[in-house]
Amino acid sequence: MENDVISIRAIQKNDIIKIVTAFNEPVGCEGIFEKYINHCFKQNETKERVTFIAFIDNEIAGYVNILYKSSYLHFLEKNIPEINDLVVISKYRRKGIGKMLIDKCEKFASNKYDYIGLGVGLYKDYGSAQRLYTKNGYVLDGNGLVYNNAKVKPGRDVFVDDDLLLYLYKKLDSFIR
Repeated sequence: MENDVISIRAIQKNDIIKIVTAFNEPVGCEGIFEKYINHCFKQNETKERVTFIAFIDNEIAGYVNILYKSSYLHFLEKNIPEINDLVVISKYRRKGIGKMLIDKCEKFASNKYDYIGLGVGLYKDYGSAQRLYTKNGYVLDGNGLVYNNAKVKPGRDVFVDDDLLLYLYKKLDSFIR
């Protein structure tokens, strides 16, 4: 990694096919990821989100979004933008790319917001993300479990899947501004 050239910038139209190719959609899911990335790009154009792409030596290494209006009601009510869908390609993990993407989001958001937040999944596949977020100063928002953007009520059954989340937030340091 010492000699790798790492850069992060906002998504451009010609990145869409590069992202789709880099992330190899699973068999049976062809087209779904491409539709999602196109949706992200369109929302960048309408200023509903910003998508940052990380490159290592001109190869896509990962991406992340900032949603200006979170689907999570607590963040929406408090005007807290949400870091969303932070993904790093497997071969580039454990090289600091995730932290660099988070840092980029924080710096970008600090121009307009005092806080930034994110949701994280709860099963083992999210372990690295959970550690990354807490190591970087994110704390639980205190509202408990959320499933499909709704608070989980005590005694209710929910599926442990990608939609079961805990939300965290961080105060953005004024020195970033």
